[in-house]
Amino acid sequence: MLDTDTLSLTGTLLIFGASALVIAAVGTRMAGFADRLADLTGLGEAVFGAALLGASTSLPGSIASITAAWDGYAELAVGNAVGGIAAQTAFLVVADLALRRANLEHAAASVPNMINGALLCGLLALAILAATGPEMAVLGVHPASMVMLGFYAFGLHLASETQREPAWRPVRTSDTVLDAPDAALGHIKASRIWLAFAASALVVGFAGWLLGLSGIALVRHTGLSETLVGSLFTAVATSLPELVTAVAAVRHGALTLAVGGIIGGNTFDVLFLAFADIAYRDGSIYHAIGPQPLFIISLTILLTAILLMGLIRRERRGVANIGFESMAVLVCYGLGMLTLVAWPGAD
Repeated sequence: MLDTDTLSLTGTLLIFGASALVIAAVGTRMAGFADRLADLTGLGEAVFGAALLGASTSLPGSIASITAAWDGYAELAVGNAVGGIAAQTAFLVVADLALRRANLEHAAASVPNMINGALLCGLLALAILAATGPEMAVLGVHPASMVMLGFYAFGLHLASETQREPAWRPVRTSDTVLDAPDAALGHIKASRIWLAFAASALVVGFAGWLLGLSGIALVRHTGLSETLVGSLFTAVATSLPELVTAVAAVRHGALTLAVGGIIGGNTFDVLFLAFADIAYRDGSIYHAIGPQPLFIISLTILLTAILLMGLIRRERRGVANIGFESMAVLVCYGLGMLTLVAWPGAD
């Protein structure tokens, strides 16, 4: 096992960079596997993107947060988890730019995606309630972590139900791209695609573990705050699968999968907090963090709310074919990161 106390700065940067490249390269292939599996399983792109693609591409970040929490770096673990959600929401703007003819949130309108966005806000609110409420823990784990797991399962069930029997549908326009199964997949064995998908997930998961260790060493070498390193460096690096899979999905025409993968990955990323709370051995992780992680959580709720407004309003075309929500997300994310860098004690 790597010893972060003896790892040099050069070695830290090499491991960090190599892990990020592996995550980006392997993550790219996962979008194609996921699109085919969504059709073969009949789950649909929005539900599959949230439940499996989102969870699988989130493995590097999850393992990085658990690694940091196990070693006692509470703010690094939380910063990586929630900072990744903020970064991935901003990544949707990049995917939006890859769709030339219309605003992505218009073309990929989906009720399950909107439910997953609302679920994400609820899960983040639970984290703030746990951090700002009375200190409590059962066997070192805050009850809110268990509630998160149950709330997440309920949200996925709700999204799946609306996929099968929606009570209402977005209005179809000439730019709306429906989630329709590919008829050419009938002769393909699902087992082979599942195997390839699982192998890719294992590779990015191992890279995430290495990234978590290099993040701990980076805090030690640079003297930067754990939240800053987690929110800007490890969060962006572990979120690369979401970026590359979203862009690849748009290019494949799987627009609902692109949005669902990001929102679903974000929703799953909140569970990093529950997993990190279990791994953190000095009590509840929510009461071991300061104001910086709470700032990032609040910023992420704001970005998700803006995205939800875009999905509901469905602006057809804006500047460079991206809607008001993409511009607002970019501005708010940029200002939030600048605030974090300028925060006293961030270095």
